[in-house]
Amino acid sequence: MLEAPQMQPDTPSQTGQPAPSVLVFDSGVGGLSVAGEIRKLLPGLRLIYAADYAFLPYGEKTEAQLIERVPRLLAALEARFAPKIVVIACNTASTVVLPATRAALQAEVVGTVPAIKPAAALTQTKVIGLLGTPGTVRRTYTQHLIDDFASDCQVLRHGSVELVGLAEAKLRGEKPSQAAVEAAIAPLYAQPGGGDVDVVVLACTHFPLLAEELAAASAPKVRLIDSGAAIARRVKTLLGVQSLPGPAPAGPAILTPGADIGALKPAFAAYGFDEIEILDV
Repeated sequence: MLEAPQMQPDTPSQTGQPAPSVLVFDSGVGGLSVAGEIRKLLPGLRLIYAADYAFLPYGEKTEAQLIERVPRLLAALEARFAPKIVVIACNTASTVVLPATRAALQAEVVGTVPAIKPAAALTQTKVIGLLGTPGTVRRTYTQHLIDDFASDCQVLRHGSVELVGLAEAKLRGEKPSQAAVEAAIAPLYAQPGGGDVDVVVLACTHFPLLAEELAAASAPKVRLIDSGAAIARRVKTLLGVQSLPGPAPAGPAILTPGADIGALKPAFAAYGFDEIEILDV
């Protein structure tokens, strides 16, 4: 059972006013790609990171399992940290749990959905690659995005759990095998029309962490896009601020059991999370 510890107030900023806080949530380290974009846009924002390693990978979980777990976990984190905004930095979860999470929380909730609309605006060949977890690429929500914004395009989908594992390993300091990345993405380009893909939507927040390797595994004409920068802009709009100059107030990383903290600590520190805490579930 999740316990809700005592609420922790925001850390005062240099102006003497409490710094706004935003909670970024994912199943693992993938949300760091989103946290990095938010921190780049608003360096003075207090960020709290939460990762549900006990339930990783979300891409292999059922919709019912995610709906039962994610709002409950986020409610416990909200009770402790009282963030102004909760960012679900996970495409898989966002395509399933947004309504239930918004009903469970007081904070504004920002989801992460595949960048189909900008991909449709960028493509010249009208052939788009959609690379996500198996759950995300087959969701009804994702199909609605395609119907609404890319109905005149051919969208080739491929779901990969392997890339999630490779991204997690990279953040633990292990050099990704380029051959493994190429094998994981090959089925996307092997589909009929795969040679015409000129934009690939990275529909998992883990995948931008492998941007260099994925670019090397793709044709030079292929452009990789994700939702991180758009989420950062949405957070800025909801906060109603023009800027929040750094340095950022300290914020912790809260992980459910299962993470290799020793191996992950340098990666979290690189994104500004020096303190790691385990939340027992």
